Amino acid sequence: MTDAIYRFDYAILDYIAEHWRCGFLDAVMPVISEFAHSGIGWIAVALLLICFKKTRKTGLMCAAALTTGLILCNFGLKPLVARIRPYENTAIHEAIALIVPPEKDFSFPSGHTIASFEVAAVLMIRDRKRFGWASLVLAVLIAFSRLYLYVHYPTDVIAAVILGIAIGFFAVWVVNALDQKIRAKRGLADAE
Repeated sequence: MTDAIYRFDYAILDYIAEHWRCGFLDAVMPVISEFAHSGIGWIAVALLLICFKKTRKTGLMCAAALTTGLILCNFGLKPLVARIRPYENTAIHEAIALIVPPEKDFSFPSGHTIASFEVAAVLMIRDRKRFGWASLVLAVLIAFSRLYLYVHYPTDVIAAVILGIAIGFFAVWVVNALDQKIRAKRGLADAE
C-alpha cells in the first residue's frame, strides 16, 4: 500500500478517535460490531427468512451472498492482500489502545462490512419497506463501528461496501436465474 493511502486511512481513523470517542459509543460500538462477527447475525437473518415460504427466496439470496462473500473475502482477498490491522502497523503509526480484543486475521477487506452490505443489498432489492432500510442502517452502523474500534482502515471498509453491494446484486441474479431454470424444467416435466 502506498504512503498516500495510509495517510488517508489514518487521517480518518485519528479524526474518529479524537472527535467521536466517548463512553457511550465505547459501550455501543462493540455490540453493534458483534452482530456481524463471523457473519453470525446475518446468517441468522438468512436462516429466519428461509424458514417462511413468503421470504424463502430472499433468504436463499442472502445465504448465496454470504457464501460468495465468505469465499471471496476470507479465503481469497484477505490472505492474498495480507494487510495488517491499523493498530498493528506501528512502523507507520503510533500504537492505540483498543477497546476490543485484537482480531486474528488480516484487515482487507472488512468481513463484517462485506457481510452486512451483501445482505442489505439483497433486502433493499427484495423487500425495501419491511427489511431493506433497517438492514441498510445496521450495515452502515457496523461499517462505522469497524473504524471506530480501530480494527479496519477506511479503505478496507470502502472496498467491502462496494464488494458487498456487488455480491448482493450477483446473488439476486443467480438465485433468480436458477429459480427460472427450475420452474422451466418443472413446466416441461408437468407437460410430459
